[in-house]
Amino acid sequence: MAIATQPQLTLDDFLKSPETEPASDFINGEIIQKPMPQGEHSLLQATLCETINGIARSKKIAYALPELRCTFGGASIVPDVAMFCWDRIPKTSSGRIANRVEIHPDWVIEILSPDQKLKKVLSKLLHCSRNGTELGWLINPEDESVLEIFPGQRVELYEAANKLPILEGIELELTVEQIFGWLSLS
Repeated sequence: MAIATQPQLTLDDFLKSPETEPASDFINGEIIQKPMPQGEHSLLQATLCETINGIARSKKIAYALPELRCTFGGASIVPDVAMFCWDRIPKTSSGRIANRVEIHPDWVIEILSPDQKLKKVLSKLLHCSRNGTELGWLINPEDESVLEIFPGQRVELYEAANKLPILEGIELELTVEQIFGWLSLS
C-alpha cells in the first residue's frame, strides 16, 4: 500500500504566492508566518534602524532596513532589521535600491515576540550565518538579553552592561541595558 505524500512547496512556488500580512518566511521548505509586531517589538525595531542609520547612512557605510524580504541560500526571509554594507546594497542600473533582494544581509536583527518560537527564529539566524551574514542578533525582551551569532555559527549571550559587538566600520557602542532602556518612555 502506497502512502500519498504532499509535494513539498518550492521556493519558486512560495515567491509566486501572495504576500501575507504579517509577512511569512520560507526556510527549510516550511512557511512560517511572523507574528504581528506589538509595542516593544515595534519600538526596538524602529530605534535600532534610526540608531544604526544615524551613524552609518550619512557616511555611506551601511543601511539598516526594516522588514525587507531577502531571498538567498534556498530561503526567503523577512528579518526585523536587515543591514547591508553600503557597497552591497542591491541596486538597479539607475542606482535606486532594488525591489528584489537576492543576497544575504551583512547583519540581521530579530526581536523575539511573546508567542514566537525561539527555535524558529534561531533557525533563521543560523541560516543567515551559514550563507554569509557576518552578524546576527536575537533580542529577547522577556529576559532582556541578546544572543549573537557570529561566523562559523559561534553563539554568545549578552546581558546587562555587556557591550554588544557591532560590524566593523560602524562607530557605534551599545550595551544590552541601553537597548532595553529604549522601551521606557518616561
